[in-house]
Amino acid sequence: MHKLDDSLLAPLPPFSRLQSGQIREILDQATPRRFDAGATIFEANGEAGTFFLLLDGYVRVIRTTVDGDQVVVLHIPSGQLFGFAKAIGRTTYPATAVAAADCVALTWPMRLWDEFVRKYDGFSTVTYKTIGERMEEIQDRIVEMSTLHVEQRVANALLRLIRQTGRKTDEGITIDFPITRQDISEMSGTTLHTVSRLLSSWEKQGVVLSKRKKITVTDAHRLVVFSEAGVAN
Repeated sequence: MHKLDDSLLAPLPPFSRLQSGQIREILDQATPRRFDAGATIFEANGEAGTFFLLLDGYVRVIRTTVDGDQVVVLHIPSGQLFGFAKAIGRTTYPATAVAAADCVALTWPMRLWDEFVRKYDGFSTVTYKTIGERMEEIQDRIVEMSTLHVEQRVANALLRLIRQTGRKTDEGITIDFPITRQDISEMSGTTLHTVSRLLSSWEKQGVVLSKRKKITVTDAHRLVVFSEAGVAN
């Protein structure tokens, strides 16, 4: 851990209000972990013994319905804390976290959470801001499920992903981790068949490029129109 440069973490929200020495104190208590793409980082209802800071990669947060269906709730980009169950009054994790790509994270024992919140200025402020943003995203998706047509929901799911994880390429804006049509169907509350039909239609119209586990938005403006009007095909 001593080889990890404090200055690399200073711009990240949990550390942005801390001095170099304070960051060093936190790092000295961390354990680095690597997770291969597809690996389960923790399971829903499992004992919450660890919290995490994602340094590189993307994490997919999944809930399972009473019928056994999986729903992708969130995607967490690098630079964010996650798994902080104690911050929301839980002793178990509320959802399952899966590495959406190869990930590198720092981990700390959950017993240190209260000490970090008390000792390091801004740590709790950033955490509760993150919780608020994630709750707002979840609420937006609930409203979408209740009020929008399926074409709008799928368009909104893609727009949300390129805002959070988009990488500019020669072809457009690429979702910067492997993602399948099944993932999109789970995020938008529709069937794999419907997502496949829509993406095929949008590809013919020059709005997206859909390859194996890779989606690029080539015309973001038109996708925004589809998300608002629901006249995608």
